[in-house]
Amino acid sequence: MLTRREALLGSVLAAAAVATVGSIPAMAGAKEVAGLPREKVTLVAPPFVHAHDQVAKSGPKVVEFTMTIEEKPMVIDADGTQLNAMTYNGSIPGPLMVVHEGDYVELTLINPDTNTLAHNIDFHAATGGLGGGALTLVNPGEQTTLRFKATRSGTFVYHCAPGGPMIPWHVVSGMNGAIMILPRDGLKDDKGKPVRYDHIYYIGESDFYIPCDEQGKFKKYDSAGDNYDDTVKVMRGLIPTHVVFNGKAGSLTGENAMKAKVGETVLIVHSQANRDTRPHLIGGHGDHVWEQGKFANPPARDLETWFIRGGSAGAALYTFLQPGVYAYVNHNLIEAVELGATAHFTVDGSWDDDLMMQVEAPRAIAS
Repeated sequence: MLTRREALLGSVLAAAAVATVGSIPAMAGAKEVAGLPREKVTLVAPPFVHAHDQVAKSGPKVVEFTMTIEEKPMVIDADGTQLNAMTYNGSIPGPLMVVHEGDYVELTLINPDTNTLAHNIDFHAATGGLGGGALTLVNPGEQTTLRFKATRSGTFVYHCAPGGPMIPWHVVSGMNGAIMILPRDGLKDDKGKPVRYDHIYYIGESDFYIPCDEQGKFKKYDSAGDNYDDTVKVMRGLIPTHVVFNGKAGSLTGENAMKAKVGETVLIVHSQANRDTRPHLIGGHGDHVWEQGKFANPPARDLETWFIRGGSAGAALYTFLQPGVYAYVNHNLIEAVELGATAHFTVDGSWDDDLMMQVEAPRAIAS
């Protein structure tokens, strides 16, 4: 087991991995991108997503992103339970990045000297170099820039992977997110016809493992490194204390509920970097669902619940037909109700009488 000192110094295995592939250029493809146009994108915190074109308006380009790693305490439930979080850009999950197939993703990753741990990023969408993880390890006070070509369309997870036991600890401390690589001609339904969305929301599901004291109360720590040993013991039990959407139980409910109008189509991107999950929209459906997140494959239709494998991201389209509040849950209902994996959509508009449920008022059972 690594000691707290080793955790604070970063993973020895990560350093060995970097040394092994140190001769690989992190900025491969310089000649290919030299004449391409560049677009600088400012990322936004989930569930929102930065502005983007659903259909590419021109040829490939270099899309520039910047993410700053932030270690900070975050409250993860209504009781004030604290997670010593590790984050990309200060949010759990990290921001959703959107590009088109054939574009180049260029990320500048910054690890400020206010942090205490070494971090990196592994893109499941990238090829080689451990997804970039072997090339991007940065200690506090360092930054690096990675570029890769988006060769496969779909939704993909990214996460911190600094090596060995550090990997699961960093991931379940909040260090994960997703990237969406759209086909250049946009999304297609199962018949190959174009489909579009009016809104896009990104939901990142997390499983947290908070240690308890002798009285069964959740403990607090001064920094991420301080909780390492205790947190790993809970992690090894494989039973999370919290399963939440976007970093906190109830974070996407009430005033923070996602919004739409009757007749609007919403694309929901859902990631889980560590455990399997089963998203379900109560009162709605998945009109078109890329359960495995890969847009080269035709979407499934009319799903009630879909399956997102741990370490992946999926996407679902739904056109809201009636107004009201829709609950979006992990249909492992223990995790939805008891542990926090519930979000809401608030939908405005007029009722469609033809679709309205007909219910009789309750009455006494006939004797």
